[in-house]
Amino acid sequence: MTIATLARILPQSRVLLSRKQQRLIFILALLFSDAVALSLAFAFAYIVRFQSGLPFFEDAPISRETHLWLAAALLPIWLIVFAFFQLYNLHYLLGGTQEYSRIFNACSVALTLLILGTFLVPVIRVARGWVALAWIAAFLLVSLERFLWRRVAYRLRVNRRWLTWRTLIIGTDEEARAIARQLFSMPTCGSELVGFIDSHEPIGKMIEDNLAVVGSVEALPSLVATQQIEEMIVSTSALPRREMLDIFQMFGNSDQVELRFSPGLFEIFTTGVRVKELGSVPLVSMNKVRLDGIETAIKTLTDYLGALSLLLLFSPVFVLIVVLIKRDSPGPVFYRRRVIGRGGRAFNAYKFRTMYVEGNEMLAQDSELARQLAANHKLKRDPRVTRVGKFLRRFSLDEIPQLLNVLSGQMSLVGPRMIAPEEVEKYGAWRWNLLTVKPGITGLWQVKGRSDLSYDERVRLDMYYIRNYTTWLDLQVLWQTIPVVLRGTGAY
Repeated sequence: MTIATLARILPQSRVLLSRKQQRLIFILALLFSDAVALSLAFAFAYIVRFQSGLPFFEDAPISRETHLWLAAALLPIWLIVFAFFQLYNLHYLLGGTQEYSRIFNACSVALTLLILGTFLVPVIRVARGWVALAWIAAFLLVSLERFLWRRVAYRLRVNRRWLTWRTLIIGTDEEARAIARQLFSMPTCGSELVGFIDSHEPIGKMIEDNLAVVGSVEALPSLVATQQIEEMIVSTSALPRREMLDIFQMFGNSDQVELRFSPGLFEIFTTGVRVKELGSVPLVSMNKVRLDGIETAIKTLTDYLGALSLLLLFSPVFVLIVVLIKRDSPGPVFYRRRVIGRGGRAFNAYKFRTMYVEGNEMLAQDSELARQLAANHKLKRDPRVTRVGKFLRRFSLDEIPQLLNVLSGQMSLVGPRMIAPEEVEKYGAWRWNLLTVKPGITGLWQVKGRSDLSYDERVRLDMYYIRNYTTWLDLQVLWQTIPVVLRGTGAY
């Protein structure tokens, strides 16, 4: 039975299973799948090391049978390490890159335990090639298996509301509404919104689309029982201090309800926080960047090596594009677009010219197109674009010169969209988020639809990237960019 088939069958039994039973079935499925993936990884390592005949493996006098018994012993230990890294706790799962990071760390710890075991029990001799292959294969196969299960879980959440938590939002101010809109726009996140809580608004008042006030703070205990509430999100900017303390007293130590507090200044709490006690007073300060020191070094190294490699790879194409642009229409080869970088610093982003030099005069003849451009900063059928420009835009070849911006430290290979200074105000309160990272040549907006997305959707994807800014997410976006660019959809 394939995972896709299972995704179609499981929703049909929703009425027969409680939420706890749904989660238990999913966790057991993960446990079984992990065991299969690890077994395949150990088998792959055994076949390659002992049966492939590759010349770089030493023909050492090591018992092959020992590795079969060792694999059987390692399997439960490896799964226990997975459990230690919260890989069977749904509160830490289904998060994409964060889950991959946990898998990598868990596999590395399990490998370390194996190496330590060979030192403590010297009679056990293990082939180093088998150990290395088992570690690599375990990470890759488990990551692939978890990726497939995540697709299943997302489908179940969207179509049948499986693996969700019934959620109340406490407060009705702008921050509470922004949280609701964000959760509504991402049905795969798992929060099944029940309604708002507000002691100063009448029950039944609609706050957001299909979401109304369902009670007051005083009614929370009864609502939790009758509505099977499992999660509360408190908008800290909406409630007085006394009410927040009352809510914490009621549910802060509850095993049935997960109590979450918004940061209050949701517009700027994007790069993570650290807590430090001064005079026994816990104080929160914001990180300058989302990544830690090691991740920053990895991203910087990836940017420079990636940009340099791509420039060398595309150098023949670079020359050909220059010739085609010069033959297609008069004007310069490059176009310099003034955009905003990290910290609000403006710089010139380089692109191949894809428009006629007199393009603005051409656009001025059509007031409707001018209005659409002002609203969306993109036109699906833009009369200013040259013949060569249409081809370059379709396959994002006009972006190649931005590799020079990456080498100069102004851009990253992956990041939010670069925007012009006049677009900053369109981000509203989110503009502070945008200025914490470098813009990217590609990003979530590129792999999720490119120019076919609405402006609001582009903003949402930029904010999601900034709030979930990790090395793993960058690698995922880079990998997904390749087929998107080759298909050429959504680019104009």
